[in-house]
Amino acid sequence: MKRFLQRGARQAQFLDRIDAGEQLGERLASVADGSALVLGLPRGGVPVAAEVARALGAELDVVVARKVGAPHQPELAVGAVTADGGVYLDARLVEQLGIPPGLLEELIAREREVARQREERFRGHRPYPDLHDRTVILVDDGLATGATMHAAVHAIRKRRPGRLIVAVPVGSASACASLAEVADEVICLHTPPGFHAVGLHYADFTPTRDEEVERLLREFRDAEGDPNLAG
Repeated sequence: MKRFLQRGARQAQFLDRIDAGEQLGERLASVADGSALVLGLPRGGVPVAAEVARALGAELDVVVARKVGAPHQPELAVGAVTADGGVYLDARLVEQLGIPPGLLEELIAREREVARQREERFRGHRPYPDLHDRTVILVDDGLATGATMHAAVHAIRKRRPGRLIVAVPVGSASACASLAEVADEVICLHTPPGFHAVGLHYADFTPTRDEEVERLLREFRDAEGDPNLAG
């Protein structure tokens, strides 16, 4: 049975992504098992995911999803893609904006290539982890439209995990509810009324740099087989 869990509807305020990840890790302790794999969405989702992985003694990796912006409004997401074929499109918005199919395919192909390059940068030559029958926890620093998370869920489903959990510190109620239709479980600590932007719920929402993502992944990779070294 799919569940959508939240902790109240009041506005949340996290100190930073580390604080958010620690709180999320506490909540996930009751649902994760010993084989759990935590996948962060770069860039901002990885520091949150790292704290979740520490709390669970779990493996950490990434899945790169890229927003597909409208042709003349790049900040307006009409969908999202991942490097290995995950696609989510807001069909209603695509139709409303009148985006021709050919142009839409170009936009998707461009963002997919960027996602491929970024995933290659973060993972290097390491193979994608085996997800078959494992509990996979997809983590981001928050959900606004949920487009990139939808694409990530689509991509991960193809790898046949045993259980797929979406976990975020904060998000819009509509985004969390829509993801509950495609994930086995959605855990969102806070769904503030009148949600506007993820960053408003953090005291420090400094953009995460690629170097920080690489450092965190390297830290967990070096400590593989001894969770205590990652703490």
